[in-house]
Amino acid sequence: MNQESEASFSEELEKQGIDGSLVLGHPSGLFVLFFTEMWERFSFYGMRVLLINFLTSAIISGSPFSGWGWDPVQAGALYGTYAMLLYITPIFGGIVADKYLGYRYAVVVGAAIMTLGHLFMAFDTPLFLYLGLGALVLGTGFFKPNMTSILSEMYKKFPQKKDGAYTIFYMGVNSGAFFGMMLCGYLGEKVGWHWGFGLAGIFMFLGTLQFWFAKPIFGKVGDPPSKELAAEKAAAVNTDLPEDKPNPFTKLDSILIFVMTVLGLGFAFNDPLSKIAGVDLLENFQIGSMAGQNVAILIALVLFLFVVISRLARYTKVVRDRLIAVIIFAFFVVFFWMSFEQGASSLVIFARENVDRSLSGSSLTIFNIINTLLTVVPLALVTYVVVLLTKKTYGKAPLSNVVQFVCFAGVWAVALWMLYNEFTAESSEITVSWFSIMNSFFIITFANFVSKIWDSKYNPPATFKYGLGLIIMAIGFGLLAFGAYGIQDGIKVSMVWLILAYMFHTLGELCLSPVGLSYVSKLVPARMIGFMFGMWYLAIAIGNKLAAIIGGQIEVITKQYSLSTFFLIFTIVPIVAGLLVMMLHPVIKKLMHGVK
Repeated sequence: MNQESEASFSEELEKQGIDGSLVLGHPSGLFVLFFTEMWERFSFYGMRVLLINFLTSAIISGSPFSGWGWDPVQAGALYGTYAMLLYITPIFGGIVADKYLGYRYAVVVGAAIMTLGHLFMAFDTPLFLYLGLGALVLGTGFFKPNMTSILSEMYKKFPQKKDGAYTIFYMGVNSGAFFGMMLCGYLGEKVGWHWGFGLAGIFMFLGTLQFWFAKPIFGKVGDPPSKELAAEKAAAVNTDLPEDKPNPFTKLDSILIFVMTVLGLGFAFNDPLSKIAGVDLLENFQIGSMAGQNVAILIALVLFLFVVISRLARYTKVVRDRLIAVIIFAFFVVFFWMSFEQGASSLVIFARENVDRSLSGSSLTIFNIINTLLTVVPLALVTYVVVLLTKKTYGKAPLSNVVQFVCFAGVWAVALWMLYNEFTAESSEITVSWFSIMNSFFIITFANFVSKIWDSKYNPPATFKYGLGLIIMAIGFGLLAFGAYGIQDGIKVSMVWLILAYMFHTLGELCLSPVGLSYVSKLVPARMIGFMFGMWYLAIAIGNKLAAIIGGQIEVITKQYSLSTFFLIFTIVPIVAGLLVMMLHPVIKKLMHGVK
C-alpha cells in the first residue's frame, strides 16, 4: 500500500471513530485484537495441553507432579464433554452480544469469566477443577464469537482488506497456542501442575486488561446494539437469492429442538458422571444391552434429522439445495475433528508412555539449538509488532501498552529461564507438551504456501479440498501405525514419527478447516448465517466428543490388539471419508448452484 492510499484508508477509519493509526498497513485495532486473542489462546492451549496429562498421571503423595491417576476412558469422558460444550456455548454468546451487550463488552465479560476459570484450575482439587472447566466453557461462549465479530465490523467498509486482516488475526491465534503449550506445558511438567495452570490464568488476566484499556482505539465498534442496527440486520437478504423467503420455526420445531437439546446435554454430562462418579442419570433409558445415554443420543439424532428434513422441505429449491450442500460438508467435518483432536487426548498419552523423549550429549545439544530458534525467533518477531503498535497508540491507550509490556517481559523471562535450564542440563527428557507445539509451528510455516495454491490456477473445488484434508491427515496416523508396528512393552518409538504425524495433521487442517466457514457464508442466506454457523459448530462439537471417547480407548485397544491397530482406525476412517466426499463432487457441485 502506497503512502497516498494509506492516508486515504486512515482518513476513512477516523470518520468511523476508529483510530486511524496504521501498523503494517492495517488499523492498530486489529493488532489489539491480535494480542487479545493471542493471550486467550495462550491460556486456553496452555491449560489444555496439561489437562489429560495431569488427569492420567500417577498419584504421588505430596509431590507437585502428582496427578489424579484416572484411566484414559475417564479422562477422555471429561475432556470430551468440556471440548463439546466449548463449541456450543458460543452460539448463545453471540446471540446475547447481538441483542444486548455488544461485542466489546461480551469479550470483556467472557475474558473475565475465563480468568476466574484458570484461577480455579490452579488449585487442581476436584471442586475447583470442575468449577474452572465450567467457567472456561461459559467464558468462551462470550469471548469466541465476538472477537471475530469486532474484526468483521471494523472492516465492514473495507472488504478488500478483510482477507489480509483475518490472516494476521489467525497468526495471533497460533502464536498464542504455540507459546502457551510450550511455556505452560514446561512449567507444569518440570516444576508442578499448579504452576502450569497458574501461568495460563495470569496471562488470561493480563490479556483482559490489555483489551479493556484499549477502548479508545475502537471508537464505537462493538458497542451495544442500537435500534437502527437491529433493524438493518433483520432486513438483511441474500441478493443472490431473490426467491429466498422466511421459514419461521413452527411450534413443533421448537418443541423438538428443546427435547433434542435436553437429551444431547444429558448425554454430554452423563458420560463423565457415569464413568468417573458411577452416577448414571439416564439408566432408565437403557434398552437391552444398550446404555441409557446411548439410547438418549440416538433419539436426539433421530429428532434432529426429522427437524432438518422437515425444514428443508419448506425452502425453495435453490436455498434447499445449498443448505443440503452445507449439511454434507458438516457431516464430513465430524470425521476430520474426530481424528484430528486426538492431539488433545490419545497423542498426549502416546507421547508420555510410548515415545522415547530422553536426550543427552550431542542429541541434547542439537535439540536445544532447534528449541532456542523455535522459541526466540517467533517471540522476537511478535515483540517487534508490539513495538510498532506501542509507537502508534501510546498516546491514545497508554495503560493498554503498559500491560502489553508486562506480558512480553513475563513471556521472555519464562522462555529464557526454560532455555537456560535445558542448556545447563547434562541430560533431559523432552516434555510431553513440547510435541503439541508442532501443530502451531507447521501452521505458521505452511499457511502462506497453501493459501497461494488456493489463489492459483491449481485451486481445487471444495469437495477435493475436503478429501485432501482428510486423506493427508490420515497419512499422519498411518505413519504412527507404521512406527508403532510390532513394538513390545518397554520399547519406545522414535519421536520422529510423532513430529511427522503432526506435520501431516497440520497440512490436512490447512486444506479443510479454513474452507468450511467460507462456504457456509457463501451458500447460506444472510438472515440464516448465525443459525447455520451454529449447525457447523455443532458438527465440530460432535467431532470433539467422539475424538475424546475413542481416544480414551487407547489402552483398551492396545491391550486387546496393538497400538498400531489403534492408529489404523484414524488412518482408514478418514481415508474412506475423504474418497467418498471427492466422489460426491458432481452431486455437491449441482447442489451449490454456481457458487464457487
